[in-house]
Amino acid sequence: MSTPLKDNPQSGQPVWFITGCSTGFGRQIAKSVLGRGYRAVVTSRDKDDIRDLAELGDALILKLDVTDRTQAEEAVRAAEDHYGAIDVLVNNAGIGYFAAVEESSELEVRKMFDVNVFGLSRMIHLALPGMRKRRQGFIVNLSSIGGLRSFPALGYYNATKFAVEGLSEALWQEVEPLGIKVMLVEPSGFRTDWAGRSANETTHQIADYADTANRNIRHLRALSGNQDGDPVRAAEAIVEAVESPTPPHRLLLGNDAYDGAISKLDELREEFKAWEEVSRGVDSPKATPAAMA
Repeated sequence: MSTPLKDNPQSGQPVWFITGCSTGFGRQIAKSVLGRGYRAVVTSRDKDDIRDLAELGDALILKLDVTDRTQAEEAVRAAEDHYGAIDVLVNNAGIGYFAAVEESSELEVRKMFDVNVFGLSRMIHLALPGMRKRRQGFIVNLSSIGGLRSFPALGYYNATKFAVEGLSEALWQEVEPLGIKVMLVEPSGFRTDWAGRSANETTHQIADYADTANRNIRHLRALSGNQDGDPVRAAEAIVEAVESPTPPHRLLLGNDAYDGAISKLDELREEFKAWEEVSRGVDSPKATPAAMA
């Protein structure tokens, strides 16, 4: 494991704390970590969904809904009491919501922000004090290619992931001088059942969005379970990135994620360049030496 995690005299083998382990990335990351002989705090809103993972290695199975502050506090306390420290926090728990922006329910949007943004933030706040004290640790925040570019029917989901991106970018500037690493994971479509199980949908579709948002909803539902992305390979890639001596700040996963990110960069560069003169022309003119005399 990368410096500063491999020589942790307090915790011995690294301790990974993973949220949202009932399915998808969380479950596969837990399997990968335990398969390497590391210790894992495996969490889910329903412990029955993850009890089998205890058979794979040294795992502490905990009930955790990241939107419940009391449960979150108790889970971090239990992990630190049991293992002595948390070396790697993986913020994986998240949900989706399919709707055009105008079709979106405020209740559903707030629910999604509570999980994807405030739940993630809560876990960071609780894990950071121990990491700061030891001057070592690693925080992995699950974002999405949808945190770099937006898609119809996913506007508010995109907004949650854009928020995670902004938070994480500031966070790594604050904590890396303290010996703590931060990495964003940005997948494209993977066979995690996210679109089939973890994403609610608008209850009132507007006909004007039939060929944009609503078409994309149908596409995402139909594709669920058949995406190109392999969650087992993705989990291995995430663990290997954490173990790397030079981990990235952003880890794109999947061809669509890589191609989509590069395309977005090209689009931004082209538009910025086209409007460069206007952009640069709004600053106050610098005073000349003659004017200052």
